[in-house]
Amino acid sequence: MPSWTTREFPAAAAAALLSMGAYCLSLFANGIYPFGPTSRAVNDLGNQFIPFHAELWDLEHGKAAGDLFFSWSSGYGTAFLPDFFSFLTNPFSWLVGLFPRDLLDLPVFLVTLLSLGLAAALMTVFLGRLAPGSPWWRMLLGVGYGLCGWVINDAFADPMWLWGLAALPAICIAADWCLQERHWVPGTLIIAAAWLGNFYTAAMVTIAAALIFLVRLLLTKFSWAVLLRAGSMTLVGVLLAAPVIIVCGLASNGAQPPPAIDFRGAPPLLDILAQFLPGGKSLVSSPNILIGMFGLLLVAAFPFHRGVPAKERLAWIGLLVLVLLSFFWRPTILLWHGLAIPNGSPYRAAFVFSGMLTMVAWLSLARRPRVTALLGGAALILAILVFARNTTAVRPSTWRSVLIGGPLMLGALVLLLRVRTSRWLRTGSAAVLVAGVFFGAAYSTYVADAVRKDIPFFDPHPTLQQSDVRSTFDAIQAARTWPAARVESGPHRFANGDPALLRAEGSRYYDTYVMAETSQALQSLGISWTWRGRHIHSPTDPVTRALMAVNTYVDDSGAVVPAGPAAPMVTVHPAGSGNQPFTSVFARQEALLGATVYETPALTWTDGPAATPAGTGWQVPPTPKGSRWTTFTATCTPGREAYFYTPWFAGAVHSLQSEIPFVATEPMTSNPMRLLGTVPADGKVKLEVWASRPQVLPAPVLGCLDRAAFATAVERLRATGATKVEAGGHTLSATLPAGSTGTAMVAAPAVKGWSCGVDGGARHAPISYYGFIGVPLTDGATRVDCSFEPPGLRPGLAVAGVALIALLAVPVVATVRRRRR
Repeated sequence: MPSWTTREFPAAAAAALLSMGAYCLSLFANGIYPFGPTSRAVNDLGNQFIPFHAELWDLEHGKAAGDLFFSWSSGYGTAFLPDFFSFLTNPFSWLVGLFPRDLLDLPVFLVTLLSLGLAAALMTVFLGRLAPGSPWWRMLLGVGYGLCGWVINDAFADPMWLWGLAALPAICIAADWCLQERHWVPGTLIIAAAWLGNFYTAAMVTIAAALIFLVRLLLTKFSWAVLLRAGSMTLVGVLLAAPVIIVCGLASNGAQPPPAIDFRGAPPLLDILAQFLPGGKSLVSSPNILIGMFGLLLVAAFPFHRGVPAKERLAWIGLLVLVLLSFFWRPTILLWHGLAIPNGSPYRAAFVFSGMLTMVAWLSLARRPRVTALLGGAALILAILVFARNTTAVRPSTWRSVLIGGPLMLGALVLLLRVRTSRWLRTGSAAVLVAGVFFGAAYSTYVADAVRKDIPFFDPHPTLQQSDVRSTFDAIQAARTWPAARVESGPHRFANGDPALLRAEGSRYYDTYVMAETSQALQSLGISWTWRGRHIHSPTDPVTRALMAVNTYVDDSGAVVPAGPAAPMVTVHPAGSGNQPFTSVFARQEALLGATVYETPALTWTDGPAATPAGTGWQVPPTPKGSRWTTFTATCTPGREAYFYTPWFAGAVHSLQSEIPFVATEPMTSNPMRLLGTVPADGKVKLEVWASRPQVLPAPVLGCLDRAAFATAVERLRATGATKVEAGGHTLSATLPAGSTGTAMVAAPAVKGWSCGVDGGARHAPISYYGFIGVPLTDGATRVDCSFEPPGLRPGLAVAGVALIALLAVPVVATVRRRRR
């Protein structure tokens, strides 16, 4: 067999370069970054993953407020290791540290580009293990896999998933070693690398690779020893990634529950079939599975290919059918996706089917299909095109791809396979195939991006490459005094992950792993949320900012402005407080301040559609079209600031020259506390309410803030709270005034993983002080020290340690056995 260096590596490298080149060409044609002005930062790429990569950059350069265990930048303090394991362990992500922070978009783009190139190269190598044949022919199929429909439609905005694209052929190579009964240790390490790089897609890949392995095992000579070898290799490989699995599993279990998501049934059959065709973009949710015209032609010819034994054809076609059907049955959808229906597309595992299609295409090509088989495949493709012509996936670009690209590839392939005498004809045919695969892949990618550009949902988010983002970032850095106080990133201006993007210390946090304790503690202070509490927004009132040690924030105009005096990160409160139930956000804020700062007057209905008493509040009817609004009046001390808050009200409120819309939908979207204005000289506050549906305004909804009393309360917290705060990566220490007693409250949500001690004493889990970290103090306490450890890390390391021992034991035992012989 020719050596790796002379045959395999050049073809694999060519597959990588062709797939990456086609991807770049499509971006250039669409004017998309880094080849044009249009940003790639759409959907979660801009909202979540670029901000997380910004935080990774800060970690690599020692500038983050936190470390791998804990982040102080989002949610007023949250575990970071689950996010790191889920979104940043693709090894290509670590390249961000080699680039300036302002150019963060470029290394994030390279994560996608290099991952798909690696996947194309590895698939080229694996196909040679599946059946012998020219690596240059395999290269063409590798390109189709590297730019399959899943890459250009699902994973383009999720760079971490693309590690799974490369992991599929890698694990299949490891499985091939099992069939040959060799390389157990390297195979185990490949599986571990797949799970460590992205455990979410690795689970899908492991299932798919197991199915492919079983088909191959049944088609050769079934052996329980080989099956046991593969099972042990997989088990040890997965257990080596136990820290990832256990830490992320516990974090997911403790997170705010996601919105209720269910599978609505399979799409129409023709929409499914249309997804095989190149050059389209479906607007119906279906598995994105295309592998290009070249691969599709060979797959379509496979059922007619008499050079492939009937048993083998039946086994592989059966595998394709069963896997495709599994995408439309709820129990198997759950199996593919870690026992949870994904938010968004339920077909995130579609890339494994594209990988299987690529393998079938190679089995077809390696056996040199006859012209009749290829013509049968071409007729089948044409039939799909005609019958699916009215689906959203079939566009003029699809007709061009099939009716122009198909005959060119069919003719070139026939000449290449059948003509043996003319070197020039064979060379020309090969050139046509390479060009067809390259430009076909680029064109399909171009179409997907072009269609997305016209959909408002995919409007890009600002990134650090834009001047207004950089200027805000610079202003925040100039104002930072962490850990003495926080800088709050303010309203949603750039991304859902603004604090990470801007290196601030805000409450805004958008993530799968937003802890339930975090969502509930911050909402109880009047901070709004969306996505059922998995996206927390920023505070809109001065009391919450002061309580959370925010002395600077970004206002609605984008200016970085002082927030006024703020409490220190650690405050001291009387013993026994912190557990009283409150139905009012105003009373809860006062409890944390330790002072009365609000008037909460009762409302009186005065005009408009009649409101009726409901407990201590009011039942408000929907406002008829053209009617006067339901009107209430209340009385507050003149000069105070009037705030309106009820978490689930949907409608609008007009009061004190302000008209404010509210769009809450329980439990998905909750309202923020909103400033209505200053109470006039007569003390009368009129609330005109437009209600979109019947609903209750629970009492009190109006709070009139006494700024002087509030300032006095903050000064008292500063006088009795920490005199000095020190923060490490996942630690926080506070020096307290001599003789402190009661309970020290750290302005961070009381999530699991914290342990605290007083004056160097034993560490214990803190109590929840109104949802925040509470540390009971001994009499005369002077210091509090807290540290965070991600839940599940120690058990995960222990399991991985046992797996590592097993991994090392295998070669030792094998060596001993050989010597005894």
